[in-house]
Amino acid sequence: MEFWRKNLYSIWIAQFFAMVGMSMVIPFLPFYVRELGVTDPKEIEQWSGLVFAGPFILSFVMTPIWGTLGDKFGKKPMVLRAIFGLAISQLLIGLSPNVFWLFIFRMFQGGISGFIAASLALVSASTPKENSGYAIGILQTSISAGTVIGPVLGGFLADVTSHSNIFFITAIICFFSGVLVYLNVKEPVIIKKHQNFTLFENFQFAFSQKKIFYSLLSITLVTMSISLAQPVFALFIESFDIELIYRGTITGSIFGITGVFTVIAAPWWGKRVDRKGYKKNILIAMSGAAIAYFLHNVFSNVFYLYPVRAFLGFCVGGLIPVFYAYISKNVPDERKSGIMGFASSFTLFGNLIGPLFCTALLYKLNVHHIFLISGIIMCINTIFTYINFSDYKLNQFFRIDKSKLKEKDKAASEIYEETES
Repeated sequence: MEFWRKNLYSIWIAQFFAMVGMSMVIPFLPFYVRELGVTDPKEIEQWSGLVFAGPFILSFVMTPIWGTLGDKFGKKPMVLRAIFGLAISQLLIGLSPNVFWLFIFRMFQGGISGFIAASLALVSASTPKENSGYAIGILQTSISAGTVIGPVLGGFLADVTSHSNIFFITAIICFFSGVLVYLNVKEPVIIKKHQNFTLFENFQFAFSQKKIFYSLLSITLVTMSISLAQPVFALFIESFDIELIYRGTITGSIFGITGVFTVIAAPWWGKRVDRKGYKKNILIAMSGAAIAYFLHNVFSNVFYLYPVRAFLGFCVGGLIPVFYAYISKNVPDERKSGIMGFASSFTLFGNLIGPLFCTALLYKLNVHHIFLISGIIMCINTIFTYINFSDYKLNQFFRIDKSKLKEKDKAASEIYEETES
């Protein structure tokens, strides 16, 4: 097996189990806030927004720094640092004595982890450019598959045990995922043409390249619209007429169906973009996501949300992976980790301002209006993309001799074999 495929599949497995653990708890943070002693409904909504935003406060600052260190010291050490840091943070979150410490430990999680960004940089650096859309699409399915199983499993556990126990289970899952990465993933061989770039030099590069800069802005708006509604999703489901004993299971399954269709859609969108180009596909996916958010408030029966969330998942599968593939194909290998760190940072920035904006909106609006705002932001992003992006094929920038790629891959494999021996 080619070494880049081995890295991809190993990281996929580790990231899948990590995301199962993480997604077991994310939809139910409002219930954990309530379990820690916050009883006023308005305070639960506001604390839920703050707690959800907690990791992204430090992640926004730290992710580019970790990315730059990854270019200097290696991408595998950054992946290991992130996954074991995630395990430690989940253990601390499960030990939270009150909601204030929950918020502090969630911030710590954001500062020390960043597993998705680190694994994305490693896979991007390992993969030939003509396969990057496919590889990033496949990697995205590990996130989506984890968010399929995690909420359903978390919903079941939420109905039968305390929420703090779910965090302890997540810590164990993340620890063993880290062991898998340590044993099975190889550091990609990068032939450096220049010295290591500083954080500021990567910043200048990202903001001076219009293709990358516009992608970063669009990523921010996409993740902002998605994360805006997530802190109150459980409370939104609770507003429907459902039996209390099934609340966790129904919430988890509806949340998870989005991941099912993201798993199906991400590789399909990745291959389609590699063949047919960026602009048309991203406009279709973004418009569909906007419609899906508007449909959340159309139905009074909670079970009609299943097809709505499925359609949303299909469209989301064509957003973030496509942006990441686009950026990856327009960044030289020696800058890959640093620039992908900026891409992840802007993703995190959207995930930060979304919940904070949600908290501010809840002073005047109810949870049902939040989904309308998400749809409006997605519409604004669609217009921005239509105006600022040219319709061209991503792979036109790279005329690659496949025979040379095979020779390079073979040479890299020989280097690994010599190192191991």
